[in-house]
Amino acid sequence: MLIGVLVTEANASERLGAVVVLHEAIGELSKLQVVWVDQGYSGANFARAVKQICGEQVRVEVIERISKTFERLPKRWLVERTFGWLNRFRRLSKDYEVYTEVSEAMIYGSLIRLMVKRLAA
Repeated sequence: MLIGVLVTEANASERLGAVVVLHEAIGELSKLQVVWVDQGYSGANFARAVKQICGEQVRVEVIERISKTFERLPKRWLVERTFGWLNRFRRLSKDYEVYTEVSEAMIYGSLIRLMVKRLAA
């Protein structure tokens, strides 16, 4: 499983950030078939950019909310659960860091700690 992290300013486009992450990980994307995204990434331009970077075999699936009440959306809960785990770390619970590189390093460090803890169990 590939985990790509990109921390940007609050006024940066999320779609552009996703394209940058995919472009930087181009070497590991040879077997990629599906990119699951939420409604913020929907649109033909984003899907076209993903296909340009990853190849024509890749399809973009938008996970859409159907009802206004709470429902567990397929695949999206993986991301939400990971955000929940990361928020348990004090340095990641708020935006304390000045530099985006430090925030990115804290995210990687926290994910490594979570994985090592589970491997040791």
